Amino acid sequence: MAAPIDRVGIVGCGTMGSGIAEVCAMAGIDVRVAVSGRDSEYRGRNRLTASLDRAVSKGRLTESARDNALSRVSFVTELEGLADRQLVIESVVEDEQAKLHVFKDLDRVLDAPDVVLASNTSSIPIIRLAHATSRPESVVGIHFFNPVPVLPLVELVASLATDDTTRGVVERFAVDRLGKQVVWSPDRAGFMVNALLIPYLLNAIRMVESGFTSAESLDRAMELGCNHPMGPLRLADLIGLDVVASIAEAMYQEFKEPLHAPPPLLLRMVEGKALGRKSGGGFHHYA
Repeated sequence: MAAPIDRVGIVGCGTMGSGIAEVCAMAGIDVRVAVSGRDSEYRGRNRLTASLDRAVSKGRLTESARDNALSRVSFVTELEGLADRQLVIESVVEDEQAKLHVFKDLDRVLDAPDVVLASNTSSIPIIRLAHATSRPESVVGIHFFNPVPVLPLVELVASLATDDTTRGVVERFAVDRLGKQVVWSPDRAGFMVNALLIPYLLNAIRMVESGFTSAESLDRAMELGCNHPMGPLRLADLIGLDVVASIAEAMYQEFKEPLHAPPPLLLRMVEGKALGRKSGGGFHHYA
């Protein structure tokens, strides 16, 4: 059996990367985050600190535990800084070419034969990323959900090349170290959760786009009528409209189903930088 994961590397420190760093640090893991530059480090560190501060203010975390978690997270601006990691999780923008570039570079700088390479992709088939490396058997999908510290699910995705050792390592990591619950998904665009979720969100957007209803009314109807904790458009805002569009496009390219194609309204909002909660506004406005 492989040794427990005690040293994790993360590439990217946006909303998802910082959330993954937080749950790993809270689990007592040594976390090293690779970012593109000092500005990215500044934003990522602030994002991580703000999340932990919120947990303290709500009584879910002590100040001592927050400080300990922050002390376990370090930053580097070169992927070579991840060379001693046992597991590296890619969490950059949801763009296939960007992710392929990261995996090619990680394959070059990580020498240990048993290191596991993982992607937090929401939609891109893992086999494509795996074959950007010389070790496709050690590549796997570890799909966290936003907000990472709150939602219990991790969707694990093995490609046709992923071996049983890698499967065992990542499942023990997610369950035993992070305390998450896991489901295994087939390696197809959108995987399991987004294969159901994204068409639902796109249909909600089309209803607003057509003038059939407003975002407020539609969300309220689904919350009160179906007992959903959040309506589809508020959920799309939380995910990020750019991410929703990227997932939809990946699913459309794979399946060629018209209902998977991102609606024009969604594309115009992304082009206009109305990305949802992270930009201050999307289908709803946020302070």
